[in-house]
Amino acid sequence: MYVYVCVFAIGVQNPQHERIITVATNGTIHSPRFPHAYPRNMVLVWRLVAVEENVWIQLTFDERFGLEDPEDDICKYDFVEVEEPSDGSVLGRWCGSAAAPGKQISKGNQIRIRFVSDEYFPSEPGFCIHYNIVVPRVAEAVSPSVLPPSALPLDLLNNAVTAFSTLEDLIRYLEPDRWQLDLEDLYRPSWQLLGKAFVFGRKSKVVDLNLIKEEVRLYSCTPRNFSVSIREELKRTDTIFWPGCLLVKRCGGNCACCLHSCSECQCVPSKVTKKYHEVLQLRPKAGVRGLHKSLTDVALEHHEECGCVCRGNAGG
Repeated sequence: MYVYVCVFAIGVQNPQHERIITVATNGTIHSPRFPHAYPRNMVLVWRLVAVEENVWIQLTFDERFGLEDPEDDICKYDFVEVEEPSDGSVLGRWCGSAAAPGKQISKGNQIRIRFVSDEYFPSEPGFCIHYNIVVPRVAEAVSPSVLPPSALPLDLLNNAVTAFSTLEDLIRYLEPDRWQLDLEDLYRPSWQLLGKAFVFGRKSKVVDLNLIKEEVRLYSCTPRNFSVSIREELKRTDTIFWPGCLLVKRCGGNCACCLHSCSECQCVPSKVTKKYHEVLQLRPKAGVRGLHKSLTDVALEHHEECGCVCRGNAGG
């Protein structure tokens, strides 16, 4: 049994810089003055780098956790955030004091932690994170889908769930003894797969410059399909969704023929809406093994209209 003691390792108060901590054994980092109220108006960044390359870094949050509460379930003001340096993906962002975040495991031998506090309402006790090295050989020897769901950490369970291509196979894995009953309870008539197709007319043999210009506009800065991870979009690392990714409309393309007088234009959304998507939600049951399964609507941002503006100047 480990007894953790939080020893402060100062980060860097600049979002463009970070303190690099070489990880060869167990250690801790935490908010300044933990377990008391942390200072206001801070940005601290730590980057943990393991000495060995073929290992992972595991983060375990101390149960004493409390930051400024979220607004509309979004951590906008004071928060601690964990990022995967290899691809820049955010593993999670946390605030409030309802419960300490779950364990986080890096994809490689590095992981980044960022703490932000604004100029108002500091809370206590802040946060403390214990880190240790994890050797992945044991996890790689057995496929996650072979292990029972209760034996997997939430992140590995998320990977196992994502690997299934059909809902039936997924429910059979989660509930081998009663999967048919669960599937019957879960299905509703509203579940359906909607296909989308866009048909563009062929260009005639006679050159139509107006049509050419319109085609350029259509394929320049316009809304188009992008696949997004629901967990990353909603920053919900305590929940698994199936499907794990959905298609949304996001602005894409370039602004080669930008009409503004500036050195560089960028494509930005000019009309944004939120649309609801029905998915399967899996959440750990409190105090007991197992997962609570339900169909839920998730709201994702869609870009309806896009436009070109001067970079760094939303007004053009």
